Amino acid sequence: MSPKENLTSRITDNKMRSVALALEELLVTAQKQECLTVGIYESAQLLNTDADSVVLCVLDADGAEDDVALQIHFTLLQSFCFDSGITILRVAGSPRLRRLLTTADAAGDMHCMLVTNPEANHCRLREVGVYCQESLRVDQWVPELVLEDR
Repeated sequence: MSPKENLTSRITDNKMRSVALALEELLVTAQKQECLTVGIYESAQLLNTDADSVVLCVLDADGAEDDVALQIHFTLLQSFCFDSGITILRVAGSPRLRRLLTTADAAGDMHCMLVTNPEANHCRLREVGVYCQESLRVDQWVPELVLEDR
């Protein structure tokens, strides 16, 4: 690996860590503000009734390829979000998400999460959004992020 490639790799790793932390903070803040919808069916219901309030769709990237029904739900949710201009992000690291967000309300299905209108100018939402836009520019239809288990 050349010095330039090594530097680029380190910058990319640092950016990914920064975005992962931003996402974690954003999700915790949204949950505290009661602006987080958790679950495939709950998310689909919210998108059906109030899609304009949704600013981010987070899909679990762990193990979804083994469940055909889940893949179908994801495809439909992604398509709806894409058509509605809602930012979509696939996230690997469901154990980390569970530890961050598990409450009595969110103990079950965490395959899909929707963030609705958390603080309008929340800097972490902007950081996650910029990452998703940059990922789209490099031909990723749905940007992906890995959360490190800490």
